Amino acid sequence: IPWLVLMIVVAARLNYLDLVGIILVIGLTGWSVTARVVRSQVLSLKERMFVERGRMIGSSNVHLLSRHIFPNAFPLIFANTILTVAVSILSESVLAFLNLSVKSNMSWGRIIAEAYQHDALTIGMAEWIIIPGLCIVFLVFGFYLFGYALDEILNPRLRRR
Repeated sequence: IPWLVLMIVVAARLNYLDLVGIILVIGLTGWSVTARVVRSQVLSLKERMFVERGRMIGSSNVHLLSRHIFPNAFPLIFANTILTVAVSILSESVLAFLNLSVKSNMSWGRIIAEAYQHDALTIGMAEWIIIPGLCIVFLVFGFYLFGYALDEILNPRLRRR
């Protein structure tokens, strides 16, 4: 099931979402991508020569995790977290636009929804849709660029190029 559809179904099922509910819905539907990326990285690191050598000399699993696997997986985890923030911003905007989020809090998605409901495009008030939309685009794009730059800086395979 696509994460957006699942998020909308869960949010609609809960009927009313407060701030904690929104965080839970976004968190519960968005963790799987990060988990898959981290799992594949850890499985790859587990098979590397330096981990095998650590096992051969009798290092404990805790030592291997804390000294070898986690430090090598941390850059990927950190960069992926930054990208997850961008997806979370988009998710909240979609929920707010669909009136499935906190009614009392104003967000860019809610501003676009209100403008759309009051026919802002037809009465010549398009800036009430365009400006919040551009703010969402620029903020999300900024987080993506930041995550991409971090990945390029921290990922040793990308540094070699």
